[in-house]
Amino acid sequence: MPELSPANALLFLRDEELRQGFDQLYFAYRDLEAASEAILAPRKLNGGHRRVLHFLAARAEIAVSELQHLLGLTKQSLGRLVDELVDQELVKQRQGVEDRRQKLLSLTESGRALDRELWEPQRIRIARAYRDCGPQAVEGFRRVLAGLQDRARASGGRG
Repeated sequence: MPELSPANALLFLRDEELRQGFDQLYFAYRDLEAASEAILAPRKLNGGHRRVLHFLAARAEIAVSELQHLLGLTKQSLGRLVDELVDQELVKQRQGVEDRRQKLLSLTESGRALDRELWEPQRIRIARAYRDCGPQAVEGFRRVLAGLQDRARASGGRG
């Protein structure tokens, strides 16, 4: 990637530089997910299942509708993923207490173990990259990623 001098770095980025940034995001995500794919394949699971496991791992319990919003999936697509994870006893679901129509999801112990196995190689790579780049770069990276997110979706609105 061409180096930007401090003098012109704030002025603009050329289309080529923007495309390189997009390429780097894609390749970083692809490489982070590669280790997960090898672990998931024997179970006939994929990246969609991985994302469900990831977001469930960070929460004790979550409503299907909230998970659907977080992942930006249709009810049908999420339902298929959840059903497959339930069939493999990685996810459990129960009815809501106040609203019995609500489905609440959580990981089983097997689901938590699989998430840990999937997360560990990613955690190591991310931690190493953060450590190698330093705190200012990490903060800048987080700000760039936040700026790329759909603001309506990130704030809870429809996006």
